[in-house]
Parts: sequence; C-alpha cells; structure tokens
Amino acid sequence: MTHAISRGRGLIATMILIVICSGVVQGYLTPLLPVVGAHIGIGGVAQNNLYLLSQVAFAVLTPLLSRWGDMWGHRRLLLIAVTMVAVGSLLIAARPTTATLAVGMVFQSAVVGFFPLLAGILRSRSPEHGRAGMSVLVGALLLSIGIGGFVAGTLSNEHALAGLWTAVPFCALAVAAAFALPTSTTAPRAGRFNSLAALLLTVGLGALILVLTEGGSWGWTSAYSLLTLVGALVLLAVWVQVERRSSHPLVDIRMLRNPRLAAVSAHTFCIAFGAIGFLGANAVYLGTEPDGDGFGLGLGARAISLVSLAMVALGFVGSTLTPRLARAIGDRAVLAVGGCAGALGFLSLCLFHSSLPQYLVGALIVGLSTGMFEASTRSLSVEVVDEAETALSVGVNEMALSLGAAIGAAVIGSLWAGPTSAQGAVTGAGYQWAWAACAVVALAGAVVGMLFRTPSSAPAPTAGVAHAGRGA
Repeated sequence: MTHAISRGRGLIATMILIVICSGVVQGYLTPLLPVVGAHIGIGGVAQNNLYLLSQVAFAVLTPLLSRWGDMWGHRRLLLIAVTMVAVGSLLIAARPTTATLAVGMVFQSAVVGFFPLLAGILRSRSPEHGRAGMSVLVGALLLSIGIGGFVAGTLSNEHALAGLWTAVPFCALAVAAAFALPTSTTAPRAGRFNSLAALLLTVGLGALILVLTEGGSWGWTSAYSLLTLVGALVLLAVWVQVERRSSHPLVDIRMLRNPRLAAVSAHTFCIAFGAIGFLGANAVYLGTEPDGDGFGLGLGARAISLVSLAMVALGFVGSTLTPRLARAIGDRAVLAVGGCAGALGFLSLCLFHSSLPQYLVGALIVGLSTGMFEASTRSLSVEVVDEAETALSVGVNEMALSLGAAIGAAVIGSLWAGPTSAQGAVTGAGYQWAWAACAVVALAGAVVGMLFRTPSSAPAPTAGVAHAGRGA
C-alpha cells in the first residue's frame, strides 16, 4: 500500500482524507456554538472565548508539532496529531460540558500540525506536485469546513447535541490514512527540544490573549491590564532572544531574515486576523436574535451552517483559481488582491448587515479572500526555502496564521465586551467596530503583500504540474 501511494495522485488523495478531517473538525462546531451554548448555559462572549481558546492552542501547538516532526519524523508526528484530534472530538461528543468543550477543543487544535507535516512529506515524495498539490489540499480543507458545518447543523436540527458526533467518523478515516502514508525522505534533524522556549511562548502568548480579552472589563489603564500586558511583552521578548541564540530553536526566528518568508508570514497574520478570527463571531451574529437596531439575524444551526458552506465554497473557488491567477499576474499581485478583497468584504459588513442577503455579500467576499490567501501563502511558504526546511517554513507561516486568528478573535471579543447591552448582549457598535478592525488589518495585509519579491531566476510553475494537481 505504501509503495502505491508514495507519489502523485495516490499520495495527494490519501492526504486529502486527512485534510478533510481537519476541515470537518474546524467547521462543525462553529454553527453549533449558539445551540450548544444555550444547552449548557454559556452566552455569546463566552462562546467567542471558547473559539479564542482553540486559536491560542493553535498558536502554541504549531511550533511544537513542526519541531517534533523535524526531530522524530513527519509521519510519526502526524499520527500523534491525528490521534489527539480524534480523542478531543470523542470527548466533546460523549460528554458536552463547558469543561469538556474547552479541553476537547484544545486537543482538536492539533489539526494545526497537519499542513506542515503533510507539506514535508509531499515535497520530499512528490515535489513536482508541490504548488498544485497544496492548492488542492487547501481547496479540500475549505470545502470540508463547510460540509462539516452543514452536516452538524442538519443533525442538530433533529437533536441539539447530535451534531457533536460529526467529526468522530472522519477522525477514524484520518487515522487510517495517516498509517497508509509513506515516511518523508528528508532525514529527521538531530537536536533537542527547547523546553524553555516552549514555556515562554505558551505563558507569554496566553498572557497577551488574556489582556486583549479582559482588558475592557478590567479597564485598559488598570494595574491588572498594564501589568499583564507588560509581562506578556517581556516574556515574548525573552522568548525571541532565547530562540535566536539557541542551536535547537523551537521556532527558527532567524528564518524571518528571509525577506520573502517574512512578507508571506506578515501577510498571513494580517488576513487571518479577520478571515479566521472572525469565524466564531460570524456564527454568533448569525444566531443572535435581532436587537432594536437590527443587529443579529436569528438563524438556526442549519441555516448558519449553510452560510458557512457558501463562504467556504467561494473559498474553494479562490483556492483552486489561485495558481492560474499567480501565473497570470504574479504572486505579489495575488497577495495584494486577496488582502483588498478581505478589506472590501468587511467594509461591506459594516455598511450592509440588516438582512441575510445583505450580510451574505460581505461574508462571501471574505470567504473568497480566505481561499486566496490560504492557497497562496501555504504554497509560497514551501517554495521560498530549501527542501530540508520545508516543515519549519510552513510551521512559521502556520504560526503566523494561528497568531493572527487568535489575536483577531481576542480583539473582536474585547470590542464586543465594551459596549454590551443591559442584558450582556453584544451591541451594534461592538459588531461594527469589530468589522472595521478586520477591514483595516486586511488592508494592511494587502500592503505587506506588495513587499513580496519573486527572484528573476525562480522558475514558474509549469502547466503540467498544475494540470496534475487539478486532476488530483
């Protein structure tokens, strides 16, 4: 079996099964949060905080899994990551409480390691399918996010908690697919795990997200807020210095001296801030009953899942068209267009949101932008470094994505928590400030994308490679 899937379409098809699991896991809880939250007694801000917790776990697990993959082998760590996701999904489905949702979502965050580890295997086993293969995998990821949400929403129409079982069979398929994949031909890197760096990153990032989330309720100029912020910045600054001086870094900060990788990662951070950080907020807005000013659409779980499916369908279109668009106008222009599209989508939400058709216009544009940036940045993060550094480079980019999404979700939660109503609900001003912040940061991502430079000697992707990827 291993020999049969060691290259080409068979390899990509097997990887697609794992990516589908990742997409379902990332998509099925979002439309269920309002229903499950009502069942277990948590409100909109708390629901966003659960989503925020998973994004923090994404940011922490990204360098851990990437580093361990380089040390102990990409396939071995992929098996561990898939197993963690399966355990978390089963825990949530079997006993849904606030605590098990929090723990299960942290375990499910191991999906963040799938792409760096799969990229390491793909580049070493089938480099001719690199860009097109990544585009297909991103497309499958986006579609499965929407399909997972739709299946979960449909099941929850029959029973409020039935949709929580959606991810379990997909996790079982992913475990089987991970066993079937070949090992990477890249030799594992020697070295030791940098425990100090891992501790500094975890505590520093947790403190930063905490102050962004609670600063509004504490008071931004209060001693709690200022001390937590200073502590977070000091810890993260020390982490950077530890990583720079270490012979075995957890995250090789020195890789960002590569201006191409730095531009790609900065663009990823900016677009993920809104496009990914906004997903939890999207479900809350769609599921909230309209207030006196018309904010909220009052949709059920199935209707929310259909909106999410429409968004990822546009994301799939953006992802699959990105390689062709890059050949036509260049990678730098693709990054700029994707950032501008995201900014336009959020600006549309600021202006037009009182009915579902109006809301869909902005949401679908955001979905299109999401597909473009995920396909382009994941492909470019593979191509801008040597093969031996593939997982590290993709890991740096995935960490930028996770950090952007986590900080975006935290900022959205903070903007929500400020102008709440007497009943504790998010007000229209909270929603509009959040959408405006996402638009501004997405526009910054477009500006950063213009800094990307393609070396004149870099070969363009061939038509044959693109065709093979499309067929897969």
